[in-house]
Amino acid sequence: MTNITERTPDGGRHGRGLAGAATQRWTPLPALLDDLAGDSFAEFHARLKEAGHTTIRQGHGCVFRFIHEGGSRLTELAESSGLSKQAVGEVVDDLEKLGYVERAQDPEDGRAKVIRLTEQGADAQRTALGIFADIERHFEERYGAERVAMMRELLEEMAAG
Repeated sequence: MTNITERTPDGGRHGRGLAGAATQRWTPLPALLDDLAGDSFAEFHARLKEAGHTTIRQGHGCVFRFIHEGGSRLTELAESSGLSKQAVGEVVDDLEKLGYVERAQDPEDGRAKVIRLTEQGADAQRTALGIFADIERHFEERYGAERVAMMRELLEEMAAG
């Protein structure tokens, strides 16, 4: 497996930029962000599989990323992820079949259900958070902690709108 932090400066990607001067290419920022995200998630999923969570897919992130410790309602997960209730419901169904989540009675409203991580799901989430932290540490080692912190701050600001 290639560590994303050990790539060459041009990333081996040609043809993603826009033709400029004969000796230079300009790559749009969204394309650079897409490359980084793709490479980061590829490394993340490879390492998650190595840790024994072989059935988790990128699409499952809408649950793992947004679920609260005590559980979340489907509508909360959909709203937080920006996906439809139907789409998130399908992901929850899949994760339930795989043993990562369970549906339970909402303690605040007996008519509603909450989705909670099982022990296997909690382990996967802890493992995932550790892998993401490790990827960020590698970025800090390669590019400097201050630069990575500045990048994170700017991306958080941009994502917030």
